[in-house]
Amino acid sequence: MTTTFTARLLAALTRFNAAHPWSHNAHYHPWLLRRLPRRFGSALDVGCGSGDLARLLAARAGTVHAVDADRAILERARESTAPSAPVTYTLAEAPHALPAGPYDVITCVAVLHHLPFADTLARFREELAPGGTLVVVGCARADSPGDHTLGLLALPLNAATGWLKNRGRARPLPVSMTAPTRAPEMTFAEMSREARRLLPGARMRRRLFWRYTLVWRAPTTPSGR
Repeated sequence: MTTTFTARLLAALTRFNAAHPWSHNAHYHPWLLRRLPRRFGSALDVGCGSGDLARLLAARAGTVHAVDADRAILERARESTAPSAPVTYTLAEAPHALPAGPYDVITCVAVLHHLPFADTLARFREELAPGGTLVVVGCARADSPGDHTLGLLALPLNAATGWLKNRGRARPLPVSMTAPTRAPEMTFAEMSREARRLLPGARMRRRLFWRYTLVWRAPTTPSGR
């Protein structure tokens, strides 16, 4: 009986969430911006999608290089960005085809699980300027009791947030992406071990809405990297 009730409840929440969509990634944009300096010279946004974060970065940066492997979504990003904004959109595969830095800021939201984790972090480390900031919002494979507890807690909060964000307005049109996607393969614990090895001092935390965050500030001198 309990199992049947739980299954029905989860199915009802899934239907409700589908009818009240909202962006878990954009939810973390204000948090991400608070991790960054008020002004900085250059930024690299990896997996920029429709350019929402790139445009926010452009309000603080001298230049923003926004990269994605999806040609169609890049066109949408260009159309949505003012010609005067200091944003350059580039079709490129990460990590090896990223535009060379150094960058004062590198951001990567809900993309790292599509890429070779260690190779990508190593490339970010190489392209980050001394004293620069890397901020990742990512997805991990649920594995531990803590992961599953946070996931269950997020279900009703996700529904409540979707209802609040969609209240009194027309249902937003989904943004179509053509690049292939895949579920996360690495767990949070596995990512944490690799991050500590490659980025000493990196801070990682599990977050609500099936996300984790990683923040790393590069040493102020190249020799310390």
